[in-house]
Amino acid sequence: MELTTSLWYILITLIFGIIFVLKKNLNYWKDLGIPHEEPHALFGNMSGLRTKLSFGEILTRYYAKFKGSGPFAGIFVGQRPGAVVLDKELIKRILIKDFTQFTDRGLYYNQESDPLTGHLFLVDGDRWRSMRNKLSPTFTSGKMKYMYPTLLKVSDSFVATMASKALENPLVEIRSLLARYTVDIIGSVAFGIECNSLKNEEDKFLQLGRKSVEQPRHNALVMGLIDSFPRLSRLLGMRIIPEDVHEFFMATIKDTVKYREMNNIQRNDFLNILIELKNNSEDKSGLGGMTIEELAAQVFVFFLAGFETSATTMAYALYELAQNQDLQQRLRDEVNEAFEQHQGSAAIPYETIMSLTFMDQVLAETLRKYPLVPVLFRQALNDYAVPGNPKYVIKKGIPIFIPVLGIQHDVEFYANPQEFDPDRFLPDLVKQRDPMEWLPFGDGPRNCIGMRFAKMQSRLGLACAIRNFRFTVCPKTEIPLSYAVKPLVLLPGNPIYLNVEAL
Repeated sequence: MELTTSLWYILITLIFGIIFVLKKNLNYWKDLGIPHEEPHALFGNMSGLRTKLSFGEILTRYYAKFKGSGPFAGIFVGQRPGAVVLDKELIKRILIKDFTQFTDRGLYYNQESDPLTGHLFLVDGDRWRSMRNKLSPTFTSGKMKYMYPTLLKVSDSFVATMASKALENPLVEIRSLLARYTVDIIGSVAFGIECNSLKNEEDKFLQLGRKSVEQPRHNALVMGLIDSFPRLSRLLGMRIIPEDVHEFFMATIKDTVKYREMNNIQRNDFLNILIELKNNSEDKSGLGGMTIEELAAQVFVFFLAGFETSATTMAYALYELAQNQDLQQRLRDEVNEAFEQHQGSAAIPYETIMSLTFMDQVLAETLRKYPLVPVLFRQALNDYAVPGNPKYVIKKGIPIFIPVLGIQHDVEFYANPQEFDPDRFLPDLVKQRDPMEWLPFGDGPRNCIGMRFAKMQSRLGLACAIRNFRFTVCPKTEIPLSYAVKPLVLLPGNPIYLNVEAL
C-alpha cells in the first residue's frame, strides 16, 4: 500500500514538473517583453500546421499582424521559441552584413540515420561552407552553356508531348506536364540518365521525386515533434525521407556511380564533380573522400530542387498568363521575335533566351506572387543584440524565420499584391527597389546555388510553351488557387488545369 502511494506521489510530481517546464518554455517571449501570440500548450503558434495551413501561410499571417511592432516578433514552433523577422534592415544584417553570425539554417537533418538529408540545403557549419565552395563551379554561366543543348533536346520532346496531349484533350493538367519536362532535364544533367518521363507518365523519378516533396514520411503530429525537438529526434534516429524514396534514389545513384567508375566514363556534369571529390582523399576542402551516401545526398537535392521548383514556377506563370491574355500575347511577341532572329541556326542560342526582358519580368512577378520557398530559415550562432534595439536579443540556437511570402505580398512594397503585374519589374523600378523586398532565391552567401540553372530551364520551357500554344482558363481552373498544406515549399493545393490550343 505504501509502495503504491509512493508511486502516485512520484507520478504526480513528475506530471507537475513537466507542466512547470512546458509553461516556463511558453513564457519565454513574455518574460522578455517581446510581442507574440499566446501559444497553445502543445502546438505553440503552429495550430493547423500541415492540416489546414502551410508553414508559409502561418508565417505570412504572423508577419502581417506584428509588422511595425519591432525588428522581430516571438513565435513558438511547438515548445521551441523562434523569431519572425519583421524589419528589412534586420533581414539584410542576417542574410548579408552579419552573415557570419547566421550561417546555419538550423533545419532538421540526420546524416547517420537518414543519409539523403545530409545535403547542401540542410547541412550547417564548416561542412556547408566546404561543400558550397566545391559545388559552386558547377553552376557558372559557362557550365550552363554546356548543359543548354540537353535542355534544347528535351524542349523539343516537351512541345511534341504537349501538342499530343492538347489534341487528345485540350484540358491539360499543366503542372504535371511541366514536371515531366524538368525531370527529363535534371535526370540527364544530374544523373546522366534519360528518364523519358515525357513519354512515360509512370516514370519512377517523377513519381518518387514528387512524393518526396509533397508527402512527408510522418503525420503532422510527429513532424511537429521533430521540429520542436530536433536534437532529441536526431538522437532517436528519426528519419524524414519516405522509405521507398530513399531506396530508389540511393540504389540509382550507387549503380550510376559504380557504372561510371568501372567504365571510366567522364562527363562535364554535376555527378562527375562529386565522383572526383569522392575519390580524392587528398582534397583539403573537407569533402575529399566523401562517402557514397554523402555524394547521393547532393545529387538528390539537386534533382529535387531542379525539377519541382522550376516546374511549379512555370505552371504558376502560365496560370496567370491564361487569365491575362494581353500579357500572354506580349510575351509571345517577344519570344517570336527572338526565335525569328535565329531562323537560320539550329536552335535559339543560350545568350538570346537569357536576354529576354519581358520574360524576365514575367518570371520575377511569378516568383514575387508565388515564392516557391515562402520562408527563409536561419539560426543564431551566438547571442545577437539587434543594433539600435537592445531589448531585442536573438539567443544562440534560436531559429529565425524570414517570411518571404508575407514580405512579397506586403501592400507597402507592392500595391495590389494579388494582382499579377510584370511591369513591377521594369529595369528602372528594380534598380530603385530594396533587394530585401524580393527574396525568392534568398540573398547573401547562402542564396540559392542553382539560381542560374533554374532561370535557364524556366525561361526555355516557358518560351517553347508560349511560342507553340495559347493558354486560357477552363471550367476546371481553380481561381484563386489554394496551397498544399504539408510541403515546406509553396505548391498548389489542387491540379492546375488550363485549356491548351496549338498555334
